[in-house]
Amino acid sequence: MSLKIRLARGGSKKRPHYSIVATDSRMPRDGRFLEKLGTYNPMLAKDDEKRVVMNLDRIKALLATGAQPTDRVARFLEAAGVLAKKARSNPKTGTPGKAMAERAAKKAARSAEPAAE
Repeated sequence: MSLKIRLARGGSKKRPHYSIVATDSRMPRDGRFLEKLGTYNPMLAKDDEKRVVMNLDRIKALLATGAQPTDRVARFLEAAGVLAKKARSNPKTGTPGKAMAERAAKKAARSAEPAAE
């Protein structure tokens, strides 16, 4: 059995609230889980201490037995100091999309016209 530490969504439409749970990787996102390890409320301010609440002792024990956290939970654990920071590379983040590139090209063409006359 592959154990995952992941988020299970709760709350109503446009008012999300997540539980941090330990579950079998084959179970659905909001389905059966083995243990609730904490909560995550994205509606709270980023500096609010109740935004992410975790049972760190239990999470450390599960990680020691081979449980794998998802990307978002891994970021929470990095912020809490449980996991080491992982280098992430997304080289396409800074490049503009098609529409923005077209707008920039048009703007450059417009600014070049008066200078040529």
